[in-house]
Amino acid sequence: MSRQLHLLLATARPRRSLGLDVLAPSTTTLRVLPTDLDLYLHVNNGTYLQMMDVARSNYIADLGGFPRLNEKRWYPVVAASTMTYRRSLRLGDRVEISTRVVGWDERVVYLEQVFSRRGERCARGVVAGRFLTRGSGERVPAPEVVAHLAGSELASPEIPDDVLRWARAVDVAHRGA
Repeated sequence: MSRQLHLLLATARPRRSLGLDVLAPSTTTLRVLPTDLDLYLHVNNGTYLQMMDVARSNYIADLGGFPRLNEKRWYPVVAASTMTYRRSLRLGDRVEISTRVVGWDERVVYLEQVFSRRGERCARGVVAGRFLTRGSGERVPAPEVVAHLAGSELASPEIPDDVLRWARAVDVAHRGA
């Protein structure tokens, strides 16, 4: 529940915009709380996803993106995600989550979110994000969203092979990709 409140605050009262470039990483620092733990006293796998939600909201805030998205009535949703875990996070650990866009196709924007503790990689999440229009639920093409957030049209960087293979396997990639 505490991470849901954290997400609510990150979305309703976002941190001040840093004018981040769309392709630059955004860093969110969190502390592992008692409510983040499972019976084995390490961070529950579902909590990683909630932490990633908070970090993605901070990424949008760092872009100055909330007002831009609201003017178009667009909002982000997760189309798919995958996680790889290397090291457990435990109570009190200070964790940094680096969120960056690794590319986009006609349908979705692909983000990588890396969890680190004291410079050591602990987990990696990959997210396929889609944007919808409030009210109608109409899908917004990813290049249109990126251009609006960036202030100009951009070409997608080459999507990493592992991300592209995963996107095809879970059927979120643009079918022409």
